[in-house]
Amino acid sequence: MGEQGRAALIVPEGNRVTPVKVLVIGGGAREHALCRSLSLDPDVTALHCAPGNAGIAEVAEVHPVDALDGAAVADLAAALGADLVVVGPEAPLVAGVADAVRTRGIPVFGPSAEAARLEGSKAFAKSVMASANVPTARSYVCTTPAEVDAALDAFGAPYVVKDDGLAAGKGVVVTDDLAAAREHALACEQVVIEEFLDGPEVSLFAVTDGETVVPLQPAQDFKRALDGDRGPNTGGMGAYSPLPWADPKLVDEVLRTVLQPTVDELRRRGTPFSGLLYAGLAITSRGVRVIEFNARFGDPETQVVLARLKTPLAGLLHAAATGTLAALPPLRWSDGAAVTVVVAAHNYPGTPRTGDVIEGLAEADAVEGAYVLHAGTKRDEASGAVVGAGGRVLSVTASGTDIADARTRAYEAVSRIRMAGSQHRTDIAARVS
Repeated sequence: MGEQGRAALIVPEGNRVTPVKVLVIGGGAREHALCRSLSLDPDVTALHCAPGNAGIAEVAEVHPVDALDGAAVADLAAALGADLVVVGPEAPLVAGVADAVRTRGIPVFGPSAEAARLEGSKAFAKSVMASANVPTARSYVCTTPAEVDAALDAFGAPYVVKDDGLAAGKGVVVTDDLAAAREHALACEQVVIEEFLDGPEVSLFAVTDGETVVPLQPAQDFKRALDGDRGPNTGGMGAYSPLPWADPKLVDEVLRTVLQPTVDELRRRGTPFSGLLYAGLAITSRGVRVIEFNARFGDPETQVVLARLKTPLAGLLHAAATGTLAALPPLRWSDGAAVTVVVAAHNYPGTPRTGDVIEGLAEADAVEGAYVLHAGTKRDEASGAVVGAGGRVLSVTASGTDIADARTRAYEAVSRIRMAGSQHRTDIAARVS
């Protein structure tokens, strides 16, 4: 981003925060998006990421660390003199990494292990929603074949079967095939079977310090692997924001009926939620319903939401980590739109092929308004080339005056990237552009 783009991220005088050294934990496109925004924040004096990836290494100093080892992460944060630790992925949060960092007296953006159960256990999330009167799908929690069969029979097709635990975005099966639904259910130690929710899906993030809740702008992602929403579920193949078809009052309604009640209920239970609360929503014929909660920024929605956020990111995250969100000025957003297209490896979401050389990254970055965020990449030590190292390899993100403009730029950038066997959807945001 040039100097003009950088200047747009600076807050007006009087809203500045204390300069901070930031450590981001994770190594995917979500963390690259976070690092990119933080690198453009004038209040960030040093930016570190662990373990990072080949793209993150261009905007932050990367460090090796086991992201699931809370003590190791806390030791690294202390050694770096970090003023703020941002935990990106869900697995470290559920493993208690944020707790380990907090114990050392270092502000951390991310919920405790107990609060992260909101994502780590769908049964726990259903319990919280029931207590808080949050609208969601009717469901059964099943642990035996007999319970599974009874629940599938009660709801009928299409069947919605969710692994109770973490599954990297691929633990949900929605199918009309009873045998397939039952097979997935029986493969899970504990499973949530629920009614199918009709209507479009929306992702809405909110930053919270456990009391104050600040919603971000909504986005929509594309979970299926293939065009036309066909194929298996993935971690997400693309996203766009804003949502021109959504009710202008949607964010306020979700804040009032979903986000604030959930945060209040967790605080009432003695497990306050501080960090990023992600509500996956269905806009049904009967109103808004929660599909799921996540305890961290979603991928690839983060890429498009942060592309539109003009308020510097460090101050927002630091306020959440230090309990001062209520004093933060209102967030500022660009008037334009953003679109992200995920480039995935051969055979994703099965067992992806790794090691394929990625070419054309500089050419893609040269497209006006576009940039490439790395997910599953690494730099080959022998050749120096960037190669694929995961399923979702890149998130190509572009901003534009509207969705059509942003989409055109994103796909132009995608067309310049070359990686053997790579795949991407060609219809991201097509219906709304």
